Amino acid sequence: MVRLFRLLGVLAVVTLVATLMPTLGAMAASTNRVATTLPTSLSSNLPLLRLHFSAPTSANSLPRLSSKPALTTKWQQIGPNEVQAVALGALRPATVYTFRTPTTVRCAPVCTFVGLRSHVESVATNLTWEAQLLAQLHYLPLTFTPTTTQSDLSQQVNGTFTWSYPDLPASLSAQWRLGSDNVILHAALMTFQSQSSLPVTGEADATTWARLATAALANNRDPAAYNYVVVAMGQPETLTMYVAGHATFRALVNTGISVSPTALGTYPVYLRYVTQTMSGTNPDGSHYSDPGIPWVSYFNGGDALHGFLRSTYGWRQSLGCVEMTFASAKTVYPHTPIGTLVTVRA
Repeated sequence: MVRLFRLLGVLAVVTLVATLMPTLGAMAASTNRVATTLPTSLSSNLPLLRLHFSAPTSANSLPRLSSKPALTTKWQQIGPNEVQAVALGALRPATVYTFRTPTTVRCAPVCTFVGLRSHVESVATNLTWEAQLLAQLHYLPLTFTPTTTQSDLSQQVNGTFTWSYPDLPASLSAQWRLGSDNVILHAALMTFQSQSSLPVTGEADATTWARLATAALANNRDPAAYNYVVVAMGQPETLTMYVAGHATFRALVNTGISVSPTALGTYPVYLRYVTQTMSGTNPDGSHYSDPGIPWVSYFNGGDALHGFLRSTYGWRQSLGCVEMTFASAKTVYPHTPIGTLVTVRA
């Protein structure tokens, strides 16, 4: 009889444990609500996003963050109920990333994301990095010297910028400012895009960044010299052309009359023709059509460098263009590819 009671007691304990096991497992699992905070734009120096949980949650128990394009990331614990995702590599500038984050997380003890939502974020253009790559590839009139080890020529590193051509006038150098989308940087990117058979926008989109990185890795430098044109509206009016930083050619030119002046400022060449028929409306309302205008380089709207037959040169006679003799225009044209800067000054 004693043995029977002992056996019944053991069976009762086993039955009780078996009954309680599902309940204990359910109690061990937890379900937390999740809120996501994202930055206004992505940066390699800042967290990609943050997750806020309704209960304490360990970063080590979370699954990886899903992103497209794919990123290598890790979770960092920044509070009992909060983690943040950081990228372990550099983000691609001007690239749009899609992240999938949860509305709920279930942990038992490893966590699973539930109710995923998509968030689209873009990486701001890194103008300093853009300048570094363009300087390395000789599209800028500046030289970049790294101050830290650069094992990958396409990656951003600390360094200094110095002018490559000391003879270039202040009308150009005064417009440079590192980290700003200035006309010098804009024009250099236009030249790169033109030589890379990309749409010439002067803006570093994702495709342009990929090409820049590839060119930097291969050290594919600009095959042409850095050129610059200055038009001075003095007495007489002149054009000075700088090739590889040196003034190599000067000529008399004509700029716009008072009712149709040539705008002052610095502009990149954006369109070119060996020859063109120019047509439009004169200030008195009459129409003109001039065929066979040679060696045309547009730099600001309808204003262009080109050849034009006049009895004299050196004073205001055009409708905004910079006119010169056919011979002078033929000399200038090969040195004004897309992206060449033209400064018009008083």
